Amino acid sequence: MREEANSKILRVVPREKAFYFFTSIGNYTGESASSLKEFMEKLSFLDVKVVEFHVNRGDFEKWTVEVLGDNKLAEEIVTLRKGGLRGEQLRSQLCVMVSRRYQQLVRPVVLFR
Repeated sequence: MREEANSKILRVVPREKAFYFFTSIGNYTGESASSLKEFMEKLSFLDVKVVEFHVNRGDFEKWTVEVLGDNKLAEEIVTLRKGGLRGEQLRSQLCVMVSRRYQQLVRPVVLFR
């Protein structure tokens, strides 16, 4: 059951469900992410203004819940947003958070008998 849930979160979603990155309303960066892995990769190089814009609006947590089905990551992003970080500190913390979650999901489950 857990592997099935992880697969859902890690899947590549159709383009219409992808996350589209903006610097402000109406100002599309030309970048999008169709999976958690792609989202993680894009966060590391997009302008900090993009990260601040979407974090402040709650866009990242909304996409992780509604599209990826990852409530755990969404809750962590909410906590980060409420922490009031800005600029590179915000991006850095978000990148660490998303990367850590990605690694939790892709790491094979080891059962001890």
